[in-house]
Amino acid sequence: MTDLAPDSNAPAYSVSELAFALKRTLEDRYGFVRLRGELSKVTHHSNGHVYLTIKDDKAAIDGVVWKGNVRGLGVRPEHGLEVIVTGKITTYPAGSRYQIVIDSMEAAGVGALLAQLERLKAKLAGEGLFAAERKRPLPSMPAVVGVITSPTGAVIRDILHRIRDRWPCRVIVWPVVVQGDAAAGQVAGAIRGFNALSPGGPVPRPDILIVARGGGSVEDLWAFNDEALARTVAEGTIPLISAVGHETDTTLIDFVSDRRAPTPTAAAEMATPVLAELRGLVSDYDRRLSRCAGRVVEERRTRLQAAARGLPRPNDLLALAQQRFDIAAGRLDAALERNTSVHAQDLLKVTARLSPEALARQRQAKSERLSDLSRRLDLAARRAPERAAQHARLPALWDRLNAVARRRLDRDADRLAGLDKLRQSLNPERPLELGFALVRKMDGTLARSAADLSAGERVNLKFKLGERDAVIDGEGATPPPPPPAPSAASAPKPAPRPKPAPPTAPPAAQGDLF
Repeated sequence: MTDLAPDSNAPAYSVSELAFALKRTLEDRYGFVRLRGELSKVTHHSNGHVYLTIKDDKAAIDGVVWKGNVRGLGVRPEHGLEVIVTGKITTYPAGSRYQIVIDSMEAAGVGALLAQLERLKAKLAGEGLFAAERKRPLPSMPAVVGVITSPTGAVIRDILHRIRDRWPCRVIVWPVVVQGDAAAGQVAGAIRGFNALSPGGPVPRPDILIVARGGGSVEDLWAFNDEALARTVAEGTIPLISAVGHETDTTLIDFVSDRRAPTPTAAAEMATPVLAELRGLVSDYDRRLSRCAGRVVEERRTRLQAAARGLPRPNDLLALAQQRFDIAAGRLDAALERNTSVHAQDLLKVTARLSPEALARQRQAKSERLSDLSRRLDLAARRAPERAAQHARLPALWDRLNAVARRRLDRDADRLAGLDKLRQSLNPERPLELGFALVRKMDGTLARSAADLSAGERVNLKFKLGERDAVIDGEGATPPPPPPAPSAASAPKPAPRPKPAPPTAPPAAQGDLF
């Protein structure tokens, strides 16, 4: 083989690949041939095989008869004998030679009949009746088997006996003659009759057909070489097995049928399975399935245990996160307290800047500016009598200015009202109206948490209406003596509220909880 170009994608065969590919091609194409010629170089080997050459006046081909087929030959191979052999073409890869593997051999004594048969066979083969793709598959478990054969011969008994031993099914026999001039017509009529049966009818339609006959000479089997019978077999819809003659006998119906059996008994074996074997096969599948499932479960269990040993314990995985959670939870109370304190300071800074007096001063300043603008407009109007035409537009301008001023005053008034509402909502004493009380120490500072107070300490409680003193109780605290009843003249005055310290720094951001 020449070297391929670098960009070629054609595969390179090895010698053995090419040799065996040619072997398969020849065996597929010439899987069954009949060959006529003269024998030469006949060698009977000690192992039982026979090697020979078949030749005519122009060519020769090597042949071999395997030990198992030697006893079934019609004649004994001898040098110079003219024979007709049946077999397949194959190759011997080690020597690059082709040869014919002979299955049957007979003397070439009935040349006219064989020549007629060969011409008919070539005709039907050209029409595609022998094509492998048109052959139907046999049913695996037929319920009804149709047998076309003679009812009086040993063939039907062999078939029935074999089917009864292998598979419980119904067998319908269509009796015909299997030799003579009427045989071909009766067999074709039986095939058409079985195919004409409808499923579900009074006579069950067979799932498979067997055409059977015992062995005989070429003349005895000639009815099965009929062209009309061959076409009837090809037109049928029920799969058909041809079991005509012995293993060495070949008729035209064998090529057209869906399967050829060497003997009627072999046809019964092809048509039916063995019930005991199927039961054993199902049982074997069941055992294998159980074992496979058990192995899979055990393998998964082993892998799971191995993976579990490599994983850390749940407590170890959660220990670090639990520790961080405990630390954060411990800091949460203090962080929330600091955050509240920061926002309280920011609120005090904002409320210090909100006062009605500042808003009133701003409103007064804008009113004064509006009055000054009005006076300036009056002065300009008095000083320009010569602009009478322009003076006619002053009322409209005055109205527009008044409307602008009113809108600005209304807007400022709404803003002032909103700020006043904000001031009231930020008033630290507003919760007193809801029933709460302010707790102050005796020095006037505000108690923000229980930690700021100690047992026995006196405090001042300020409500919406009035104030009261109280003593903080606690474990081991001694209750103070009840105070004397206050009189109108000696009632204690509330401690003055400390003024908030002026802001000295920008408001702090919200504290971090962690």
